[in-house]
Amino acid sequence: MKALLPTWQDDKLVKFGEVGEPEPRPDQAVIAVEAFSVNRGEMFLLLRPREGLRPGKDVAGRVLAAAADGSGPAAGTRVVAHPPLGGWAERVAVATSALAELPDGVGSETAAALPLAGLTAIRLLRAAGSVAGKRILITGASGGVGHYFTELAYSSGAEITAVSATAERGTRLAELGAEVVHDVADARGPFDIVLESVGDASAPQALRKLVKRGTFIWFGQASRQPSTFSFFEFFPGPESGVIRHFHYADSDTPDGADLAALVRLVKTGRLHPEIGRIADWADTSAVLTDLRERRIRGKAVLRIGA
Repeated sequence: MKALLPTWQDDKLVKFGEVGEPEPRPDQAVIAVEAFSVNRGEMFLLLRPREGLRPGKDVAGRVLAAAADGSGPAAGTRVVAHPPLGGWAERVAVATSALAELPDGVGSETAAALPLAGLTAIRLLRAAGSVAGKRILITGASGGVGHYFTELAYSSGAEITAVSATAERGTRLAELGAEVVHDVADARGPFDIVLESVGDASAPQALRKLVKRGTFIWFGQASRQPSTFSFFEFFPGPESGVIRHFHYADSDTPDGADLAALVRLVKTGRLHPEIGRIADWADTSAVLTDLRERRIRGKAVLRIGA
């Protein structure tokens, strides 16, 4: 079958190749992929790919072969899924615990934009606890995670300040209810909760905006540069604050259950995926370049077939 594979070239990150058909475990369904989305983390992996890398974690399509153990949906069912790898292909095997059925009215392109960013956002909201009446700062907010988290947290009663690099990229965040600033130094704190995803100088600046005994959740490092903290930085404001490392995959709730929750939110109009680009999967390399250059606001989705 056809799949996208690394090229080991900076100017063209992926190319089409032929790979073997999926060999599912008993608890895995085989999905005929109709659409997938790309993430910045996958782009970084493709810049220095390991041998045998098969990218692709966000897919939507139809069950081609149901799981042999009887779990999960029947053949022909429309689903959204979160495989650990290999999703940028015509077919992929996915554990039934990592997929959810799609109702009428939620298309494959919309669903494909949900998994990684949506799972991260819903689990960040869970990590933050009750957010009603809380002031929250989120850095690096113009991507998919920032959009999803802002919409979910604002509808739950939080007051959101979102840091977006440019006014154009912050437009949608403002529409979702956030106060948008373009530099973390301009955020009007203090904040009960800080969500930091940039690294470098952003992290210590964001920490200084935290209230006493507040919570600082570190969920990414998009700059790819480390940050330096001083013990004494806590005393002027965030004294006794908690720094929590966050990884979306460290969850007691299965991916499938959270995907089903995200699908329900979309179906009922409480969550609106921000899709900045939809293209044929033959254009994946160009889309990845535009994603790297931050020319795409929100998610990028690629279609397989008509």
